[in-house]
Amino acid sequence: MDAKQDESAGKLQSARSLKALMMTNSPQSNTNLYDHLTLLLMKVMDEHPHDAVDVIEDISHDVKLTFSEDKQNLLRDLPETTAAELLAEQQRLLFSRPEEDEQEEQLMETLHPNVREVGFYLEQAGVGLGREEMQRIFLALKQLVESQALLGCRLWGKILGTESSYIVAEAQYIEGEEEKNSEEVAEEEEEREAENEMDPLPRSTYKLLPAVPKEALGTGANTFVYYVCKEPGHSWVKLPSVSPAQITVARLIYKFFTGRLDSPVVSYPPFPGNEANYLRAQIARISAGTQVSPRGFFRAREEEGDEDEVVQDSIEVNPDFEGIPVSEMASFSNWVHHVQHILQQGRCTWVNLAAKSGEDSNEEGEAEEKEEPDEPEPEVGPRLLDSLSKDSEMFNIPPWTFKVSSTLTFQHAVAVQRSNLWPGAYAYACGKKFENIYVGWGLKYAGEGYSPPVPPLPQTQYPQMTEALDPSLEEEQVLEEALEEQRAVQKQMEDLDDEDEEDDDD
Repeated sequence: MDAKQDESAGKLQSARSLKALMMTNSPQSNTNLYDHLTLLLMKVMDEHPHDAVDVIEDISHDVKLTFSEDKQNLLRDLPETTAAELLAEQQRLLFSRPEEDEQEEQLMETLHPNVREVGFYLEQAGVGLGREEMQRIFLALKQLVESQALLGCRLWGKILGTESSYIVAEAQYIEGEEEKNSEEVAEEEEEREAENEMDPLPRSTYKLLPAVPKEALGTGANTFVYYVCKEPGHSWVKLPSVSPAQITVARLIYKFFTGRLDSPVVSYPPFPGNEANYLRAQIARISAGTQVSPRGFFRAREEEGDEDEVVQDSIEVNPDFEGIPVSEMASFSNWVHHVQHILQQGRCTWVNLAAKSGEDSNEEGEAEEKEEPDEPEPEVGPRLLDSLSKDSEMFNIPPWTFKVSSTLTFQHAVAVQRSNLWPGAYAYACGKKFENIYVGWGLKYAGEGYSPPVPPLPQTQYPQMTEALDPSLEEEQVLEEALEEQRAVQKQMEDLDDEDEEDDDD
């Protein structure tokens, strides 16, 4: 009897210790096994699941979730809309088609080329942006043409940046567009001069050297107008026109784009503008060096006028062009530049700054006769429609590399030219069709390594001046005696003159 009591007492003690163990809270979930099993059995009794032994793990997991519901507010909520969702929402508008768009569809095809067809040929050449992105860009260009009422538009390319990239569209210039004309600039200068006349403070007579004037819109480096956006569906931003000073400095610096048009360009020499101006300068340089076409596609425009005044876009499409076989496109002589070369002056046409400064000096009425400086020789660059065979090498690297999309079927192949001086610039030709595109960082090949320009030498200091020594006492006495003698002599001369005048009166 005592043995049975001892055995039952031991079992009771073990049950108590087990219950105490089961009621110990976990430091991670702050729950215990006893309460968990109690809720688990209550859930099984309430729901009567089929094959409870097979789903007991899932039921246990659900019970644990009920304990953690009160702690869900400690978790970080997911954002309502991600950046990808916002972009998709903006691009959704590109695929919406108005009901009255059927009549404008034919007009739209004439305003800009078929980007999907261009993407197909670029894909054959092994370059491009991919079918999906080209389709979005095609719709974005269509939206640009309709919103800005452009006469023509084409995909120029894509310039990569450290934060975001730029999709660049090239449009024809419409006469009467934006920017201040010469009359408005003259009025502003007159207002400044009037303010300076009212200001009594002295003005400096130093005059800066005459700046190289900017080419008018629709001519030279400003022949076309460029729009950029970061992604298809985003708003298009029109880039400002480029100036010779911006092109000159852009040739001396080597800087990546950030993807923000308003960001400053920190460089040496200092760049006159922000990233939008720097982007426009690089677009002008890339276009002048890499925009090529098959020989014969363009021809010189026959236009009556003075021979000295040659219009910048003096070429036109040749309607008699029949295309060149792909096998003959391997020769650089069958490819020509159809965008005008930019001179060292930063313009496509040379301007005589000496004559301009002479006119300014004549207007001011300078009386001093100066020797007229020698007339500078006009700078002459490569002409329009010059062949690629005349391009010069840099760093012992040929400027262009030719390839064919397929060496098995030449009759259906695409001829491709790749620029080695501007990595990312490509041109293809197939029959009567050709196109140029640029996809890169917007930087020219700099050889093995880029070396920034050396700062100029510091200016010479003001010449050192020596202070005269003070005279001694003896020197001061001698000087005073000499001055007294001069005064006495001068007084005697005056007395003699007075006596002579009195004698003359008598």
